[in-house]
Amino acid sequence: MSDIAIDADDVRLSLASRAGPVEILRGVSLSVSVGEAVAIVGPSGSGKTSLLMVLAGLERATSGRVVVAGRDLGKLDEDELALARGSSMGIVFQSFHLVPTMTALENVALPLEFQDHPDAVARATELLDEVGLSHRLQHFPAQLSGGEQQRVALARALVTRPRVLLADEPTGNLDGTTGAHVMDLLFTAQARRNTTLVLVTHDEKLALRCARIVRMADGHIVSAAPEPVAA
Repeated sequence: MSDIAIDADDVRLSLASRAGPVEILRGVSLSVSVGEAVAIVGPSGSGKTSLLMVLAGLERATSGRVVVAGRDLGKLDEDELALARGSSMGIVFQSFHLVPTMTALENVALPLEFQDHPDAVARATELLDEVGLSHRLQHFPAQLSGGEQQRVALARALVTRPRVLLADEPTGNLDGTTGAHVMDLLFTAQARRNTTLVLVTHDEKLALRCARIVRMADGHIVSAAPEPVAA
């Protein structure tokens, strides 16, 4: 098995606009090792979230090659991409994206239900206990605080035991204390499972908890050297 979890080579992304094509990513190359935690930082509009969406297969690169968990995303159709995400990737968004009509337990079990997994409810219960929400299994998202909703979203991302975890500004809608607690849970879970983590954040202190910081500007990677991990 390869020790490279993510390999992006000369990735370009152009999106249509009224004024013509807009270049979002301009030849981005990035390699992430199995179990590595990488933060992507940069000013607004630098392309960091677009890069994460390409790595997740939620946005198709205009050109270049993207291999995640051994799958060349450019060679997969939409159904195959969905299966690859479901089996190999966990994604945590800033806005939680929980299903409002489902309980916390149902939201976390959902990815496994799509796979007809026989132990979906048991696994979901285990993950909610891990993130400290065993007392909230039957609560709906509207009955949960923002921090609790993000912990449900984290449990949902982890329930399929993904090889790669992608997080886009996961503390963006949380206060400082709540956000710090959620990130403690995320890094603990990542280290325990040796999961590869790519974290998009504007928070430099949070970025320093990763083994490497990738800095972007104007659709390019301008620096990708390891930086000291914060205590």
